[in-house]
Formats: sequence, C-alpha cells, structure tokens
Amino acid sequence: MADQGTDAEEGPDAAWQALHADREAVERALTLAQARQRYGTDAAAIAQARREEAELLVNLDRILTQIRAAEYRRQPGSRRW
Repeated sequence: MADQGTDAEEGPDAAWQALHADREAVERALTLAQARQRYGTDAAAIAQARREEAELLVNLDRILTQIRAAEYRRQPGSRRW
C-alpha cells in the first residue's frame, strides 16, 4: 500500500509521459496498418487497413495537439485560457 499515488500527486510530468506513450502506441499501430496495406493480399483486409489508418491519423492529430498544448503550458508565464 506504499505506492498508491494519484495522477495529481505525480504532477504534470505523468500526464506528459502518458501523452507520449499514447503517441507511440498510435504510431506503432499506424505503421502496422500501413504495412498491411502495402503487403496484404486480401482486398477486404487492405480496405480495412485503410479505414484503420484514417482513424489512427485522426487520433494521432488529436494527441499531437494535446502534446503541443501541454508543451505551451509547461513554459514559464504561459497563459491559461
């Protein structure tokens, strides 16, 4: 029971690291979807990989936007909206 910290106790670095972990996971999934498109032999599987790629790109854009916002908030004197 000694290690029961919350995200608020861990500070902004925990959230920062979580965003980058999410980014890495999405980038890996995106790479796999692109490989399935490139090297797939089944037309249905290739089409599914294209749909997955489109969804993953939207998620990646969202995560990168959150990372940029977090980078701004980490700067001294940053404004709070």
